[in-house]
Amino acid sequence: MQKAVLEAIRAHVAAEYPREACGVLVRRGRRERYRPCRNLAATPEQEFILAPEDYAAAEDEGVITGIVHSHPNATARASEADQAYCNAGTLPWYILSWPEGDLNVITPRQVPLEGRPFVHGVQDCYALVRDWYRQERGITLPDFPRADGWWERGEDLYLRQYRDAGFEPAHGDPQPGDVLLMQVMSAQVNHAAIFLGDGQMLHHLYGRPSCRTPYGGYWLERTVLRVRYTGDLPA
Repeated sequence: MQKAVLEAIRAHVAAEYPREACGVLVRRGRRERYRPCRNLAATPEQEFILAPEDYAAAEDEGVITGIVHSHPNATARASEADQAYCNAGTLPWYILSWPEGDLNVITPRQVPLEGRPFVHGVQDCYALVRDWYRQERGITLPDFPRADGWWERGEDLYLRQYRDAGFEPAHGDPQPGDVLLMQVMSAQVNHAAIFLGDGQMLHHLYGRPSCRTPYGGYWLERTVLRVRYTGDLPA
């Protein structure tokens, strides 16, 4: 990273402290510059949400080559959420601690389907379904915005959106790749698992590592609907 770019990042981070600063690196031709962005998070001292309008404006200026944010009063070490969000994209992330001023760079990596930590919205039960379909079937399922705790607010995202992802209710014996929609300690369908065959399923419970487990007993009782990918998307 060029000295002038790093100094621009440091200046923005210092100005935003104790909030997390965020921005992007933009390359145009041979020149790379730092573009500060707004942090829209409700708790900006603890996290960041980069303003989509600022990201779009940066794309108009050149090619985005990196995501930048700060860790106020903390080390530059990536959190599980940092690495998970980085893995969900294709760009490196630059993390600057402040006021220490240390810089850490992390790059996207493919996360195993089993044993991944839980980060809602990026490494959760639906993300596991998406990643399984991409890795095992070569199918890219749509992603859907989902704020943490949606099921506690009475939102019925799975039942409302499974057809939008190309699934239809399945009949007969379970087949590998069928998605099991469940109610787990909730009045809403709030959990999904992939049936693997041989009486096994793969799933990612809230706050726990993803795992393979036998499908039956408790999990069978919690299943409300089994759906199968057909690729038929609504017009």
